[in-house]
Amino acid sequence: MELLPDSIPVVFLAVAVAALYARVASSRLRPGLPRLTALLPVIAFLAVAPMSFSSPMVRGFSAFMLAWLGAFKVALLAAGRGPLDPALPVLPFVFTAALPVKLKRRHGDRPDAAAAATMPSSRAKSVWLVSCAAKVAVIAAVIHLLQLKSLQLHLYVRLVLFGVHLYCFLDLVLPCMAAAGGALGMELEPQFDKPYLASSLRDFWGRRWNLMASAILRPSVYDPVRARAGKAAGVFATFAVSGLMHEAITWYLTLLPPTGETTAFFLLHGACCVAEGWCARRWAERGRRWPPRPVATALVAALVASTTFWLFFPPLYRGGAEEMLLKEYAALTAFVVDAGRKMLRYG
Repeated sequence: MELLPDSIPVVFLAVAVAALYARVASSRLRPGLPRLTALLPVIAFLAVAPMSFSSPMVRGFSAFMLAWLGAFKVALLAAGRGPLDPALPVLPFVFTAALPVKLKRRHGDRPDAAAAATMPSSRAKSVWLVSCAAKVAVIAAVIHLLQLKSLQLHLYVRLVLFGVHLYCFLDLVLPCMAAAGGALGMELEPQFDKPYLASSLRDFWGRRWNLMASAILRPSVYDPVRARAGKAAGVFATFAVSGLMHEAITWYLTLLPPTGETTAFFLLHGACCVAEGWCARRWAERGRRWPPRPVATALVAALVASTTFWLFFPPLYRGGAEEMLLKEYAALTAFVVDAGRKMLRYG
């Protein structure tokens, strides 16, 4: 299996060109139907671009970046909302459109001043590097355990390992992309905020887990629905759309017919968030206190883990996600070893 097919640079060059076209078109057309008509080809292109990749993992991750977040950003741009703005300079506009980051230029600051303002301290750099090294070590350990067929690990143990890998991978790759944007002198929104410390489901989904997705779903789904049908409807609609998009990403990854389990996972969590908010308001009206934070955090972790094992992971496992993961990490290892040998040979 070829880890880095030639289509990767070609596709992302095409994405950059599409983003430039979107910037030019949106700068000349007012928000609404005229701008949406001009940007529909870009949205369609972002939806099909991930299919250019032969690697299932690259295809799935690019579907998250392009077919979901990228397409939603362009749709929000058509409405004159969201993180994309035709007034942004070219590089930040393309960066924001193509990658799962949210960039904000400091108004009134020179680029060099903005870069200095967003430059992390040496202590923060050290903590970040240690965190990255720890995540790489955890990923390597998980892959090693999954490769040991002699252990005959129970399915739930393998699911836990797969979940740990998924979190470490996302919390490693997404901040690295955001750090690249920070080097451009842009103010960055965080990607994760210690989701394992969430004190409620609303805290987990709204303020700690995959904050880029939350930042896109809020203006595109939650705010319009809430304005017309109320807060509960806005929350449920947001989880429904998130479920459909995750279902689509699962299809991009496995190329198997959707089962509806992934959508059911998010619909269940949407209903739980609505019920949790209702209970919190009733408890506050009656003067009752929320459970102690350690208890609440444990309950959130138990609910998220149990429903993930029940509904979220099975479609991935039936699609052979674990086998694909192991094959691609083996290809990555071979690629790195081969590159190292060539550097030693010609260095």
